[in-house]
Amino acid sequence: MAKNIQSLERAAAMLRLLAGGERRLGLSDIASSLGLAKGTAHGILRTLQAEGFVEQDAASGRYQLGAELLRLGNSYLDVHELRARALVWTDDLARSSGESVHLGVLHQRGVLIVHHVFRPDDSRQVLEVGAMQPLHSTALGKVLSAYDPVAHSEVLEVEREAFTPRTTTELGDFESLLDMTRARGWAADVEETWEGVASVAAPIHDRRRMPVGAVAVTGAVERLCPDGELRPELVAAVRDCARAVSRDLGAGRF
Repeated sequence: MAKNIQSLERAAAMLRLLAGGERRLGLSDIASSLGLAKGTAHGILRTLQAEGFVEQDAASGRYQLGAELLRLGNSYLDVHELRARALVWTDDLARSSGESVHLGVLHQRGVLIVHHVFRPDDSRQVLEVGAMQPLHSTALGKVLSAYDPVAHSEVLEVEREAFTPRTTTELGDFESLLDMTRARGWAADVEETWEGVASVAAPIHDRRRMPVGAVAVTGAVERLCPDGELRPELVAAVRDCARAVSRDLGAGRF
């Protein structure tokens, strides 16, 4: 029978300790609780911190669980379940809006498109399932960055490239955009990623009320913003769709 790897066992015990005890624990508390030398405990904590599983409070020096565990917890919700729950609602949204609809999730410091409903006309379109979109400039990415702590930390680490003159790249301005997104419950991208293209997105939550994805309507600027502003009925329709999918995932009313 293969032996267990001691360092992994200790790391697992450390995570359980942080999950079950006080919100934050000091190095001495952790080491004594697990019967480890301080140097050994510190080495494990440093590795967990580098991987995002543990965070250290700058003021007190105490440790707590990190945002990366949120990503792992969210992955418990199968992307296929998210897509299955969203099928009817995204079809309805495409039909009512007359535009393309995308369902996206956080993946590798970007937005992975897991479902795409074509614009309901006879135009030639390309299926974008599996495509990646940037976090900082797209409506889907802004929503995820605003509501998901892991996405938020990742968007601050990536290079915020200026795809068009409208792209927001400066950190302070970008954080203000995320504050506005949280305040109104949706995000927009008006020619910030692609010239001539606009989109509006809203977050989807699961039964724990954790953000697990986002849904967006995407189309030509002249159709989505005929008077220079996003059509309010489109914003309302996207938010209604996101709420409906969230309810089907057990989130209740938002």
